[in-house]
Amino acid sequence: MTETLLPQTGVTVTPLATNIGAEIGGVDASGPLDDATVAQIRAALLTHKVIFLRDQDLAYDAQAAFAGRFGKLPLGHPIYSAPEGRPNLREMDSKQGTRASHWHTDLTFIERPPAFAFLHSNVIPPVGGDTVFWANAASAYQRMPPELRDFADRLRIVHSNDCDFTDDTVIERGHYIATPYEAEHPAVRVHTETGERSLLLGGFARRVVGYGPEASRDIIRLLQRYLTRPEQTFRWQWRVGDIAIWDNQATAHYAIYDYGNKYRHGERLTVVAPVPVGVDGRPSEALRGDTTAYGTSRD
Repeated sequence: MTETLLPQTGVTVTPLATNIGAEIGGVDASGPLDDATVAQIRAALLTHKVIFLRDQDLAYDAQAAFAGRFGKLPLGHPIYSAPEGRPNLREMDSKQGTRASHWHTDLTFIERPPAFAFLHSNVIPPVGGDTVFWANAASAYQRMPPELRDFADRLRIVHSNDCDFTDDTVIERGHYIATPYEAEHPAVRVHTETGERSLLLGGFARRVVGYGPEASRDIIRLLQRYLTRPEQTFRWQWRVGDIAIWDNQATAHYAIYDYGNKYRHGERLTVVAPVPVGVDGRPSEALRGDTTAYGTSRD
């Protein structure tokens, strides 16, 4: 069912699944957008966790202007250099080995993972290359048994860039882990805008504070199973010109490497977020690595 958000502008939102995902229609992201339109898009994002805009032809300046309506833009990535003249951009280039074939929430190995991420697709393999199963981490938390929620509320988890995520998905692994980054996050974070509780997990999660390696793995796997249940997820089939926007405070995602040696290219921008806070009010903290420059807004 398509809901008209702003009848006077024709902006619409069409839910794509019960728990996650919606397509936004009637928006040209390259043009000027009034505050009411941006507010309605943001509301749809917070409700549906990941939203999609089809057929968007955007140069970098237009992408940055659009994403900048949702918050301050940090540098493109704490590890990878941005292209010259495009400081906020993270190129998702399959030739560089950037294949995130693992469940993850973006950049949880730093103290302040992004609030939102914007991915514009401009080269698509002829087959494969879907991002499969964006997962609703807030709904996953709510569907856990009360006893398990209470247990998770008290956990702290250390996330690192030196993790299983990098072993088979980043060709230049040595570069990826050359500067170690670690951050300690609550296993359950409180969303800064909605107040929802969400699981903060993924492939960067390495160990649970206060537990040994084996117990840590078991705990993380147990919680992760709730996050990645099929009913919590949604799959999107890309077309050139698509923009996906996801709430990085309430989702995880998985990009399947199923396109062999075919080329895939996208461009990602992110929006700065506050430091995550747990149910007990305790914030995340950096353990290793200086990401001060990454968090700097470059307007």
